[in-house]
Amino acid sequence: MLIDCHVHAVMERTIPAANGRHFSTPDELIGQLDDDGIDMAVVLPLSSPEARQEWPTPEEVLKICALYPERLIPFCNVDPRAEANSPNADFTRHFDYYTGAGCKGVGEVTANMYFDDPMVWNMLRHCADYNLPVIFHISPALGYSYGLADDLGLPRLERTLKEFPDLKLVGHSQPFWAEVTAGLSDTTRGGYPEGKVLPGGATVRLFEEYENLYGDLSAGSGFNAISRDPEFGFAFLDQFQDRLWFGTDICGPGQALPQPDWFRAALADGNISEEAYEKITWRNINDALDLGLEG
Repeated sequence: MLIDCHVHAVMERTIPAANGRHFSTPDELIGQLDDDGIDMAVVLPLSSPEARQEWPTPEEVLKICALYPERLIPFCNVDPRAEANSPNADFTRHFDYYTGAGCKGVGEVTANMYFDDPMVWNMLRHCADYNLPVIFHISPALGYSYGLADDLGLPRLERTLKEFPDLKLVGHSQPFWAEVTAGLSDTTRGGYPEGKVLPGGATVRLFEEYENLYGDLSAGSGFNAISRDPEFGFAFLDQFQDRLWFGTDICGPGQALPQPDWFRAALADGNISEEAYEKITWRNINDALDLGLEG
């Protein structure tokens, strides 16, 4: 079984991205999952203006998932600035509604605010109260597109991990995954570093020290982290097999998805164990979201 932790879709196309592309419609998304042998997928809404083009709200995601309830899993999303633009905003009624409607987690969090901003922590405190895992996108700086901003070495993420020890924080994006290696700079941490992974990377250290840190292996960022240096990648998958989630980050029709075949080949070639493969590709997500699936 393959459960994808990270896809996007819209009920119907509206505003194209700058490159002219659109998010997948529900039928297109299911076709993509079928083509790549992916059994189920988590559909992530976008609630922050920084990430807005076509804007799938949590309410729209619930409608999309209702079309294919055996295949699609809804997440919700609340911008940290919503309601009162205050660190004291009460999001209880939002989370009451979304969890009651079937949402299993929160994300993709894309607000371009510091990771340890009081308003971000207020939103995360609500997530912890509802036991909802959070998939976050990290940005290398304020004013740099979208995502929670952190500095080289991810100190703001570390403070957040300490503040919320019982909250599953699921890392995603270039600045999160680039830092599996040491030797980065402010100008290289937002890309896709190549070659051997150098010991001492901040992301690896945070995985070692904080059991509430999880990893979303989707997109070019997650895939690059495990594939650029196979010796490192397979060892990393084995070491943290209990906290890694398979994903693709499907955004639109025709998108190439290297992850499914790469994982199947890794298993067939004996580079990862069957136990690690099953955990990463579906069991970890099943357990974290309490899906109740049987292998």
